[in-house]
Amino acid sequence: MTTFKTLLLAFAALCLGGCAVFPIGSVKPGMSREEVVSTMGPPSAVIDLRPGTRLQYSGQPGGQFAFMVDLDAAGRVGSVRQVLTEKDFGRIEPGKWTQADVLREFGRPALIGRVGSWNGDILTYRWYGMQDMFYWIYLDGAQVVQKAHAGVEERPSMVVDTP
Repeated sequence: MTTFKTLLLAFAALCLGGCAVFPIGSVKPGMSREEVVSTMGPPSAVIDLRPGTRLQYSGQPGGQFAFMVDLDAAGRVGSVRQVLTEKDFGRIEPGKWTQADVLREFGRPALIGRVGSWNGDILTYRWYGMQDMFYWIYLDGAQVVQKAHAGVEERPSMVVDTP
C-alpha cells in the first residue's frame, strides 16, 4: 500500500472517530438525567443553569452539531435542541456576550485560534446550513464578543490514487 493510501485511510478513520453519532431522537421531555446518560453516554460538558442543568453533547471538532439537553430542577428533561443553526447563532449579541455565554449556549468550539489582524481569540464552530459552514466568534482581550459571522467551509476535493 502506498504511503498516500495509508495516510488517506488514517485520515478517514480519524474523521469517522470524530463524528460520533448520538441517539438524540431517543431523548424525550420528562426523562431523568440517568436515562439521558444511559441513552446518550456521558455529556461533553455539564453546565449549571440555576435552576436546572444543561447536558451538552458536542460533535465538535469534526461534527457539525451540538445538542443541548436542558434538565429542570428535579433533573428531568425540559428541552432538547440542536444549537449550531443560523437562528441560534443570531442570538449572539456583540458587546454583551462573553466567552462564558458562548460556551454555555454552543458548547466547545471546533477550534480556538488567532490571526495577526485581531487582538483576541477567535472561536470557530463547524455547522451545516445548506452546505458545510463555519461560524466565527471574535473575542477581545476581556473575552467579550466583538463580532461574529458565518462563512463557507471550503473542502478540497480528494483524488484517490488507484493502480
